[in-house]
Amino acid sequence: MLNPINPATGQPLQSYATLTREEMAAQITLAHQAYSPWRTCSLDARASVLKRVAAQLRAEKATLAQLMTDEMGKPVKEAGPEVEKAAWCCDHYAEYAATYLQDDQVDSDAGNSYIHYQPLGVLLGVLPWNAPLWIAFRFLAPALMAGNTCVMKHDPHVPGCAQAIAQIFRNAGAPEHIVVNLPIDNAWVSEAIAHPHVQAVSFTGSAKAGGIVAATAAAHIKHAVLELGGSDPCIVLADADQEMAADVAVLSRIINAGQSCIAAKRILVEQPIYDAFVDKLTQRLAKLKVGDPNDPDTDIGPIARDDLRTHLHRQVTESVMQGATCVLGGEMPSGDGFYYPVTLLTDAQPAMTAMQEEVFGPVMVVCPVRDAEHALQVANASEYGLGAGVWTVTVPPHCIWRSS
Repeated sequence: MLNPINPATGQPLQSYATLTREEMAAQITLAHQAYSPWRTCSLDARASVLKRVAAQLRAEKATLAQLMTDEMGKPVKEAGPEVEKAAWCCDHYAEYAATYLQDDQVDSDAGNSYIHYQPLGVLLGVLPWNAPLWIAFRFLAPALMAGNTCVMKHDPHVPGCAQAIAQIFRNAGAPEHIVVNLPIDNAWVSEAIAHPHVQAVSFTGSAKAGGIVAATAAAHIKHAVLELGGSDPCIVLADADQEMAADVAVLSRIINAGQSCIAAKRILVEQPIYDAFVDKLTQRLAKLKVGDPNDPDTDIGPIARDDLRTHLHRQVTESVMQGATCVLGGEMPSGDGFYYPVTLLTDAQPAMTAMQEEVFGPVMVVCPVRDAEHALQVANASEYGLGAGVWTVTVPPHCIWRSS
């Protein structure tokens, strides 16, 4: 059974039965059987299905948003826009798939050389809990428009969201089994990847789990697309628009209670403006409301799981012991739910825990840097990649920043 917990209360939600090994294989086979008729559908026919799915998402927006809030704690004022974003994704690929999939002409000695795009077959999406609708549709919409069928394996803490997505396709009148939900244990993912009908896997999640997925896909000579963890640097140089930089840095850091792989996690500030910029961050962070995700005034809901909160608090306490200054927050709250206060750590150094590990929660870490060159060194002193930002008016030569 999959037994999700409401992170706002710590109480159990509805349980969901998991598939047996035979049932998992049967579901993958259904997606395989749906592939041949789906791939022969015209782009217009596929687009019509995606547009109906988008309309169905908008029609069920309130229900889907509440599911996310209940299962992973996303504040309602963020959950509704996530549903809208998923619907937009369907509309986007319905409109532009023909452009994306058109043949690419290639110069060669032959009379006519071109690249033609064809579907692969059944694709497996291994999907996370932190954006259960958006990341699912980011996988589903382009894959379906290209003529593939899809099997979804969501994180076990959001089984209701996964089931609801499959139901959306049924409610929209989509061809049967072009999208199939696999409510299985994480331990069975490797077996799903190895299934002969699965042609490729898309994974979003931690670097550790991504390594397992990549190794399994490679062992079976299958395509794999991975989006893994991040610890994005946000570089603020002395000539930056400090007000705008502070606004965006705070928004980037705290969205989804800081549980985003592309959040600005390491704020690297040039020393001439360091103290003033820390003050701006402090003022903004102190105004944020942590609380019930069902309250439309709440800015930050709970951490998705209690073990994740414990891990987050360890990172904070270790960093303080290593010399960071805790300006805000930093204390484990009592009471129901898996809440964690907005926390600001300043005077961080590259070797500290909060600078070396991915910090998944409402914790902003600020590190002083001497100049732009030093900022680049600190930004790159991490095993994580993914994203980055630079705030400056006098932009350094873009080629230097890009290549660094």
